[in-house]
Amino acid sequence: MKILVTGASGFIGGRFARFALEQGLQVRVNGRRPEGVAHLVKRGAEFIQGDLSDPQLALALCDDVEAVVHCAGAVGVWGKYEHFHQANVVVTENIIEACLKKHVRRLVHLSSPSIYFDGQSHVNISEEQVPKRFSDHYGKTKYLAEQQVFGAQEFGLEVLAVRPRFVTGAGDTSIFPRLIRMHGKGRLSIIGNGLNKVDFTSVHNLNDALFSCLLAAGPALGKVYNISNGAPVPLWDVVNYVLRQMGLAQVTRHIPYGLAYSAATLNEGICKLIPGQPEPGLFRLGVAVMAKDFSLDISRARELLDYDPQVSLWTALDEFCQWWKHQQE
Repeated sequence: MKILVTGASGFIGGRFARFALEQGLQVRVNGRRPEGVAHLVKRGAEFIQGDLSDPQLALALCDDVEAVVHCAGAVGVWGKYEHFHQANVVVTENIIEACLKKHVRRLVHLSSPSIYFDGQSHVNISEEQVPKRFSDHYGKTKYLAEQQVFGAQEFGLEVLAVRPRFVTGAGDTSIFPRLIRMHGKGRLSIIGNGLNKVDFTSVHNLNDALFSCLLAAGPALGKVYNISNGAPVPLWDVVNYVLRQMGLAQVTRHIPYGLAYSAATLNEGICKLIPGQPEPGLFRLGVAVMAKDFSLDISRARELLDYDPQVSLWTALDEFCQWWKHQQE
């Protein structure tokens, strides 16, 4: 099977492209940074550089491939709606159109459980529990992109989407690097009582899920899937585990949720008044994410994708820590 992986210069896209090569697939990759995919090219991947905002590039990328794993997109909680809409919705529309014109059989779309997040605690949330309002531009545009993907079914494209929660492992440049930097500046505190449990996903388990999406048939098609390790853990236990592995002091200081939320509100308000609207150091959404329970029901993936997470969170964390230490050296 020959596949295209978009966003391969990023963490998830890059790790899946490598995994697909190891499984014997022919892999074409796309990204804006050649240096970000050099390791994949050395392993036999074909690289086509360019911006997916260009419909002609999307057509070239989808030529002569059987399936597309679409991992490209904008991530974050700060910025203009237009930026997120362009990177998450318009780009996805370009990929869909290219798939249809080039007769690609299947599109696997990387979505996000940020779609669900409304600032409240959620335990074992199912794929159907989408809120009436979205908390940020990222969640809204990821959901809109999903709708475009599923709308393409009527034209004969086989589609699936996954919503993986807190993906980590070697190459994670988002979750723990940000927390480590905050800790280094003395700005990391436990928000609330510190007992909130959340889901994580080993990147190895996500690779298995994405690969299953490439092979799935029948009733598995045309659906969106929650993906996680299926074992919620206290968030701050995980944070302190990583800090210990790094030889850093534990986080023990607590801040009441209301105080942290008020500080974030003030921080955001000030940044909106500053020319250029720089990104705040503290977000209301971030405060809620760090203080609320949040776990996914993965029974649909278990049943229809035969998804069975094999790699534990602690193994994924050890892998991340070893990789991060090497990067710092």
